[in-house]
Amino acid sequence: MKVIKRDGRAVDYNKEKIAIAIEKANQEVRAKERATKEEIKEIVKYIEELNKKRMLVEDIQDIIEQQLMDRKRFELAKKYIVYRYTRALVRKQNTTDESILGLIRNENKELAEENSNKNTMLASTQRDYIAGEVSRDLTNRLLLPEKIVKAHQEGILHFHDADYFVQPIFNCCLINIADMLDNGTVMNGKLIESPKSFQVACTVTTQIIAAVASNQYGGQSVDLIHLGKYLRKSYDKFRKELSEKYKNKISKEMLEEIVEDRIKSELKAGVQTIQYQINTLMTTNGQSPFVTLFLHLEENDPYIKENAMIIEEVLKQRYEGIKNEAGVYVTPAFPKLVYVLDEHNCLKGGKYDYLTKLAVKCSAKRMYPDYISAKKMRENYEGNVFSPMGCRSFLSPWKDENGNYKFEGRFNQGVVSINLPQIGIIADGDEEKFWKLLDERLEICKEALMCRHYALLGTKSDISPIHWQYGAIARLEKGEKIDNLLYGGYSTISLGYIGIYEMTKLVKGVSHTTPEGREFALKVMKYLKDTVEKWKKETNIGFALYGTPAESLCYKFARIDKEKFGEITDITDKGYYTNSYHVDVREKIDAFDKLKFESDFQKLSTGGAISYVEIPNMKNNLSALETAVKFIYDNIQYAEFNTKSDYCHVCGFDGEIQINDNNEWECPQCGNKDHSKMNVVRRTCGYLGENFWNTGKTKEIKSRVLHL
Repeated sequence: MKVIKRDGRAVDYNKEKIAIAIEKANQEVRAKERATKEEIKEIVKYIEELNKKRMLVEDIQDIIEQQLMDRKRFELAKKYIVYRYTRALVRKQNTTDESILGLIRNENKELAEENSNKNTMLASTQRDYIAGEVSRDLTNRLLLPEKIVKAHQEGILHFHDADYFVQPIFNCCLINIADMLDNGTVMNGKLIESPKSFQVACTVTTQIIAAVASNQYGGQSVDLIHLGKYLRKSYDKFRKELSEKYKNKISKEMLEEIVEDRIKSELKAGVQTIQYQINTLMTTNGQSPFVTLFLHLEENDPYIKENAMIIEEVLKQRYEGIKNEAGVYVTPAFPKLVYVLDEHNCLKGGKYDYLTKLAVKCSAKRMYPDYISAKKMRENYEGNVFSPMGCRSFLSPWKDENGNYKFEGRFNQGVVSINLPQIGIIADGDEEKFWKLLDERLEICKEALMCRHYALLGTKSDISPIHWQYGAIARLEKGEKIDNLLYGGYSTISLGYIGIYEMTKLVKGVSHTTPEGREFALKVMKYLKDTVEKWKKETNIGFALYGTPAESLCYKFARIDKEKFGEITDITDKGYYTNSYHVDVREKIDAFDKLKFESDFQKLSTGGAISYVEIPNMKNNLSALETAVKFIYDNIQYAEFNTKSDYCHVCGFDGEIQINDNNEWECPQCGNKDHSKMNVVRRTCGYLGENFWNTGKTKEIKSRVLHL
């Protein structure tokens, strides 16, 4: 049996600790009130005969108290309660020592693996993690209701980002970059005026991204459509300067050619600034900004020509990559790119099909961009097309006082995810029991989400001027509360979910890809959506249903349930649960059928959803990718591609890393054997960090082990 400590650690059960605790209480009471050795053994035996795989330490202590009371050892029970309370006070003085010291000594592997964008060896990153450990400790002991902490530890739900909960900061957002560039902003007490050129606009944009990222814990998205006007400003400036300099000395054609050369140079330098700044800047979190660039064209945009040029340059530079310390071009993790397919670029003879062909070529080599169908998104979001936030969650449509839709300058308050397979395990095929338990657990999730909301309520704009006072979210006065932005659907707050596939198998005995399973799975999804809509009406807060992209949570829930309920075929035996509504990776299903199937679930998961398809040998299979892109436009809102491919960061080899005669992984191009400099770029499992090796005879990379 594993005993779950108050800090979430799982330790081996030790019956001697129970006996010692009771004996200490024994010493505080009269002899006739003491528990006999036989009674202590009986209490220990009672606990052991429960045959639990996991028990919370609080539950064990509750049982001891009840057993002492049953044996009429009332005075002893009272002393035990006092002893327990005293121990709790000692714990409350400091419970984070070991985790923090382990981090500094680089022994805390769980933190080292948590985020591919953070290097736990760096002092700046360690400072953020230390603060996170203190926050998590305070959250569990003081800030959250005990039943929510317990639900989190038992895998009933996951309270996301507890390492930031101690501060009144939020999850992710769409930066109102248009307002900040057009009207200026303030950073570090210094006024940043509206840029007069594209190059300066790009520099200011990256400074804004870094400042915003340093004052929240989720991702940020920037719509590059707002940079088009600044490229036009540069064009007009160059044309005016050169016209005055070469007046009547050169032909109009020659003048235009020189201006075009200047603007191309400015365009390349500006986009390069964005790419390199994002990848070299460090936020106060000790990481690169978790930023997404939204690439889309609008037919009525007066700067559509310039924006097409910007998108083309972004894709070209992403295709090329960025040089690593060895001078080899590699794929940067950020910025993430999201490319919008519309009638003019969906590979059906549109004016901007050339951009989509370049995007497909980039996807084949660099795994980005992701793709959004404007056609399907308009169907799902009242005719609107807008960027997902950095964490791939979506805002709900919201109109300002003039009746205009607004998406930029809005944010997500936080996320709590529900473990659906665990409900299925406990229901044990009883559908009535499943629905009853689902209702109970949704209420706990709502309470946990309201804790997120209340943590922000009453926050003053001074907590992060870049967000609340200088345009990233709003232009509030100093000392003004942000409360109005927490209500009325202006911001969202998300209910995530894990394991639709496993839940359906447990309740119906079949996959959700079968007709019977699909009907049940969609019924549950609709119920979840209706529930968050009900919460929205009850509270006037923008609750949303979010297909959680936290891949590590798929493993956490599966691990907890395996320890608690044992090995269940096709459920806990495989080491992971499927993310949100996704088709299980082991099911034989055509890529197009998979996208079409999952599209119905995306319609219900309006707070966030993404689907994946795997296409082998993408570099040499551009026609298949183009066919898939056409299919995405007509059939599903948001999708991205994966492929089976290894990557060597020493030489840039992108293929399959081989096992040599000494049973070592070795790059066939440069001979590199350092697995820390290799990555599996198969993004189905979402793991983007350092590779780790299993202990079997065949050495496999962690992300592949976890996924398969």
